[in-house]
Amino acid sequence: MKPAYDEMYGADKDVRPHYESLARWLKETPPDVVARKREEADLAFHRVGITFTVYGEDAGEERLIPFDLLPRIIPAHEWKIMESGLRQRVKALNAFLHDVYHDQNILKAGRIPSAQVLQNPLFRKEMVGVDLPGQIYVHVAGIDLVRAGEGEYYVLEDNLRTPSGVSYMLEDRKMMMRLLPELFSRQPIAPVEHYPDLLLENLRAVAAKGVIEPTVVVLTPGQFNSAYFEHAFLAQQMGVELVEGPDLFVKDDVVYMRTTHGPQRVDVIYRRLDDDFLDPEAFRKDSVLGVPGLFSAYCKGNVTLANAVGTGIADDKSMYVHVPEMIRFYLGEEPILSNVPTWELSKPDDLKYVLDHLAELVVKEVAGSGGYGMLVGPTSTEDERRIFRDKILAHPSNYIAQPTLALSTCPTFVAQGIAPRHIDLRPFILCGEEITTVPGGLTRVALKEGSLVVNSSQGGGTKDTWVLEY
Repeated sequence: MKPAYDEMYGADKDVRPHYESLARWLKETPPDVVARKREEADLAFHRVGITFTVYGEDAGEERLIPFDLLPRIIPAHEWKIMESGLRQRVKALNAFLHDVYHDQNILKAGRIPSAQVLQNPLFRKEMVGVDLPGQIYVHVAGIDLVRAGEGEYYVLEDNLRTPSGVSYMLEDRKMMMRLLPELFSRQPIAPVEHYPDLLLENLRAVAAKGVIEPTVVVLTPGQFNSAYFEHAFLAQQMGVELVEGPDLFVKDDVVYMRTTHGPQRVDVIYRRLDDDFLDPEAFRKDSVLGVPGLFSAYCKGNVTLANAVGTGIADDKSMYVHVPEMIRFYLGEEPILSNVPTWELSKPDDLKYVLDHLAELVVKEVAGSGGYGMLVGPTSTEDERRIFRDKILAHPSNYIAQPTLALSTCPTFVAQGIAPRHIDLRPFILCGEEITTVPGGLTRVALKEGSLVVNSSQGGGTKDTWVLEY
């Protein structure tokens, strides 16, 4: 495996031009001042209560997400390419979703195996033939990017159901502006704080035709969900109601919210719970989180759900390998951003290769998330590989494998001082009347030395992401 690309330092250990201002600040600022600012950040995050939930742990359900004071910096020309690639990818994914729930042209053309879509449990037969405002399925996407080799960017995965993390992006920026205003005055850093306004505008734009002043709500599973802080944060920032299932009801295929002034019609629901739990009449009968009759109201065009029901088929990791083909098929273009090379374990030759090279590869469950259900070969034990091998052999189609990339590193404060740690990037893309982004996204950092797993549930932290405006 090649050495990791260093975001701040070149091969000759010279500071890259876009990091020079930060390097000067580190050199000029006494260590005790930096330590004090780090303590201030920790205290502030404790006061605000920026938490996430780690499921399955006995010791406490909530943790504060670690925050690193050293930002990740992206020059304008790099962001321009990334942004174009992200827009292209999300446009193709939306086209794919509309197609597979309508004419299925890509399947008829043999560009993607039909069985891989139609027999996938994430394909919602109930959505076939359902028309959506603007033919938009993915209103909010979080596309994970990694940097490897000589600095080239790759798409690691597409998050299209209920992508999370934008609240950390916004709070990280707020913290950095408060603690290090002098750094912001030294260089033009593109803003991100207008994201809630963009999101609200985006959601209002996908209300049913004829609705002049749409009512938008955020639907949460409740305070025990891992991303509840984010649900409450975004509702507050957009100035809309945060609701749970019992706060809504359906009458004559129209959704209403219970208020102290009586029922109020709801036009757009930014839902943060999975398809299965949305409506006990249409999906899981035992769900107490959803709203009876919601899916019927949705199918009749009386309410918009963001993201749409059925988007899971497009962010299933077995479908990830076909996104470049979707771009070619629907847009007639070559992908701007490359996929990570991927083995599909449903294919006998790929399966054989992966089983012979488990110690070198990363193996993932196609429906897994949060860093769970995966094997990182180079850091695994023989017993872990043996157990994982048995799981793969039992259900090969449930897994994909990828080479172990040397994710790029960024200087990070750790117990020993400043040291390189591996990072990724999750930009957020909004689809309404237009496809929009805010510059940058959420940079996640693997705080454990040598770790390639950046997920907060696996010990990762976050950094502010600066896109320079020149």
